Amino acid sequence: MRVSGFPSMHLLVVVGFAFLVSWASLSSAQDHLSFIQCLKLYSDPLFPISTNLYNPEDASYSSVLSASIRNLRFNESSTPKPRLIITATHESHVQAAILCGKNHVLEMRTRSGGHDYEGSSYVSYVPFFILDLLNFRSIDVNIKEETAWVQAGATLGELYYAIANKSKVHGFPAGMCPTVGVGGQFSGGGFGNMMRKYGLSIDNIIDAKIVDVQGRILGRQYMGEDLFWAITGGSAASFGVVLAYKIKLVPVPQNVTVFHVAKTGENNITESVHRWLEIADGFDRDVYLHMMLNVANRGEEKKKKTMRAKYSGFFLGDSERLISLMNETFPELGLQKQDCQEVSWIESVVYWGNFPINNGTSTQVLLNRTPSQLYHSKMKSDYLQRSIPKEGLKLIFKKMVELEDPYMFFFPYGGKMSDISPDAKPFPHRAGNIANILYRTDWTEHGFEADEYYSGLTRKLYDFMTPFVSKFPRQAYFNFKDFDLGVNHHGHNSYLQGKVYGGKYFKENFDKLVEIKSRVDPENYFKNEQSIPVRPFPEEGKLQKGVSVI
Repeated sequence: MRVSGFPSMHLLVVVGFAFLVSWASLSSAQDHLSFIQCLKLYSDPLFPISTNLYNPEDASYSSVLSASIRNLRFNESSTPKPRLIITATHESHVQAAILCGKNHVLEMRTRSGGHDYEGSSYVSYVPFFILDLLNFRSIDVNIKEETAWVQAGATLGELYYAIANKSKVHGFPAGMCPTVGVGGQFSGGGFGNMMRKYGLSIDNIIDAKIVDVQGRILGRQYMGEDLFWAITGGSAASFGVVLAYKIKLVPVPQNVTVFHVAKTGENNITESVHRWLEIADGFDRDVYLHMMLNVANRGEEKKKKTMRAKYSGFFLGDSERLISLMNETFPELGLQKQDCQEVSWIESVVYWGNFPINNGTSTQVLLNRTPSQLYHSKMKSDYLQRSIPKEGLKLIFKKMVELEDPYMFFFPYGGKMSDISPDAKPFPHRAGNIANILYRTDWTEHGFEADEYYSGLTRKLYDFMTPFVSKFPRQAYFNFKDFDLGVNHHGHNSYLQGKVYGGKYFKENFDKLVEIKSRVDPENYFKNEQSIPVRPFPEEGKLQKGVSVI
């Protein structure tokens, strides 16, 4: 019963709720306008930032957002979207993004090439915006000094192309996928088919420019050696926004040799796979030979699954010497002259990018920033520190045939990698590792159920490999980012949460990274699900009873 002339309690609740929603929407809109005004205020008026801002209401917003998404798992309708995308074209735009992001308590995600395996460079579950560096892609090669300045938004393909345009006898050791962004690649190490000769990308970086949390642009001299150490392999996005790196070029011969050799059937591949595991880290330093294991059909018997081992090689020299080395150390491969192609270093980059080189494919294909195919993918990584016995291999092959879809890459270490101290850079996985392992499953279906199913296949293979890989900790490569290893909520237990994944990625170097982070970004503005946390609170360091750290 209600007294005439007075609204019901239900009506009051509805009106009140509507008022709150309306007020929240108005407040959000006002905050957004305030953020935009802040960006305009802090950026250089000679380089207006307005034309580099994309709101969800803009017609081109979706295309700009998806342009650099390389894993379709993070391009679903349910994927959280940024409140704003800033495609910076001037250093002041980066400075403004940092200062205004802090002032408005908006999380910033920095994107270069978009190959982030867990999408953390363009996805967040709290209010956020993207600082996209795709326009920061200039490359200045100095052959006389044998150096180059390369901006963080350039791709590896663009870098390789620029070097080759200046010299036929210089190159740079980095990844084999030409569409990967320089900023992300150098953030965690950067390995490729010259690492056994020259080490990682980060081992050949001699300077950098970073915008810190105060908006200052610092080179190596002014940022200090600790920060320079941290941003060359220690999750650069945890410490600021790197604008550019100065790299040291390395010598390459006029011609190098590339090849692929595939073997199928368990009986045929067990011997060669086992031999590869025994000697992969002991090859001549001019030899790089990685191995991929996957399930294939045999002949026309489409229902009969069998194992395949594909060996992909790169050699800093001619095929005659390569075949001689392979016959001596790896006769099980059966490498022959017709398997080999002698090409220039830049043509080898095209070859490793899975482009045909026999039909006159132009090296300009390396300037294409978009991969030829995109998939939904789940990746995980491991380190192999001792060979796997033949009986173990047969069990692995059986498991892979059962799972069918996942495949494994084995990337060989040794050579120069074993010469470098594990604390020379944040990347610690040096001597003692035969190979890095990448587990991967790709699929085309959309939706949560497909994601759970196919991601689950990768996890099952990873779990099955537990007895054969590194332990205490079970190590992982930061650039093969994997949220299964733990995520950080950046609360009171952030250090302990960070230690879970950080110990796997960085081992003993993790605590040094935490100390540097605590000095240069004490309020932890630069953060994501697997960033470097600040040092523990006074009581944090002991696990509280009943508190989970993963």
